[in-house]
Amino acid sequence: MFRAIEKDLLAWKTEVNRKPLLIRGARQVGKSYIVEKFGKANFELLITINFELEPRFIPCFASLEPDKIIRAISLLTNKDIVPEKCLLFLDEIQQCPKAIMALRYFKEKMPDLHIIGAGSFLEFVINDENYSQPVGRVQSIFMKPCSWYEYLLASKEDKLLEYLSSVTLKEDINIAIHTHLLEKCREYFILGGMPEVIDYYLQTKQFLGCDKIHASILEYYQRDLAKYRQKINTDILEKCFVKAPGLIAKHFKYVDIDPDTPARDFKPALRMLTKAGIIHNVYHTSANGLPLALGANEKKFKLLFLDIGLAKHALGIDASTLLTEELILINQGSLAEQFVGQELMAYHKSYETPALFYWERDKKGSQAEVDYIISIGSNIYPIEVKAGKTGRLKSLYVFLKEHPHTKLGICISQNYLSYVDNILSVPFYLIHELPRLIADLI
Repeated sequence: MFRAIEKDLLAWKTEVNRKPLLIRGARQVGKSYIVEKFGKANFELLITINFELEPRFIPCFASLEPDKIIRAISLLTNKDIVPEKCLLFLDEIQQCPKAIMALRYFKEKMPDLHIIGAGSFLEFVINDENYSQPVGRVQSIFMKPCSWYEYLLASKEDKLLEYLSSVTLKEDINIAIHTHLLEKCREYFILGGMPEVIDYYLQTKQFLGCDKIHASILEYYQRDLAKYRQKINTDILEKCFVKAPGLIAKHFKYVDIDPDTPARDFKPALRMLTKAGIIHNVYHTSANGLPLALGANEKKFKLLFLDIGLAKHALGIDASTLLTEELILINQGSLAEQFVGQELMAYHKSYETPALFYWERDKKGSQAEVDYIISIGSNIYPIEVKAGKTGRLKSLYVFLKEHPHTKLGICISQNYLSYVDNILSVPFYLIHELPRLIADLI
């Protein structure tokens, strides 16, 4: 299965001032698979050390001296580790905090060796008071679940992707193609972007087995959370994890998790889940300038979950519902908003922490809310996720009026691609083409 992050790995391999690479992301988004695929295709030798499966390698990092570390690994694996020819992959690196600390010294003392670390829940290690973070000497990239684009690639829909990459507002999308693409969207709403789920479905075409994999992944996450009982109140951590799917796209209130627990007790747990990539905060922004974070209010935010497929399972939504009902209306529109947010994050630069924003005017008798605010180049664009033709776009027009320098608004729905009255209507299946479609208009 091709993942877009492979292009980033290839670019990293040939960088002049290359640093050790740390791939961050939630469990089972495909980190191990993609690094091993990359290593086998681009190096004479790949050495993988999984600290969870092979704890015997942990003592190799008793010293932070690269020469001593490499000598020990070489003896244990009976392989010569030659810079430029070998990729050293340290998997589940969170199990060996000293290995994370050692990465900085590889940059300083062994810069020609290609070394990648990958793991989940790294923040539980990085935020430890005894941990010295390798700032400036290690490059981090963030891996997310498979995007809609990657799902179509895995489905071998090459012709469709080629077609979508050339669609313009000058031509109408054939109704048969539009219908087929929305059916593929329905599949993605059910499956989500976890690689194991996608792989199983493409082999079997059975949704039931996918549901079992979703359940297994969620259970795996809960077991993982229990490992960090000494670092944080895991009972509160688990409450946040369990409640999060039901809070998607809602204005977050701590009382919605547990009315009997003070907000201050939830903040560390939510912060950890956010940094671990399991939940994402969509912050309110004034959208008065770039970067959008400058106008953000961190006290006002909405939640998204890691993956739409996992959220669907956690909410108990049956596949038959997603196959028959209007996507935009399921679970009061929260899954559609999750899909759009997940897509926007998927196409975010991998070396930057993903960030999402929304806008709201909270004036009595004159309220307005825009689901997402994005920036492309030096321009800001508001996005609403709306129902069919009768869906009102009042909030978009309010935003455009209050932000006169904004060139256009965007409405994402099941409708056809169109541009009317300064609003670009984009179907779910064209989110990955937004930059190109906008460029054609401005």
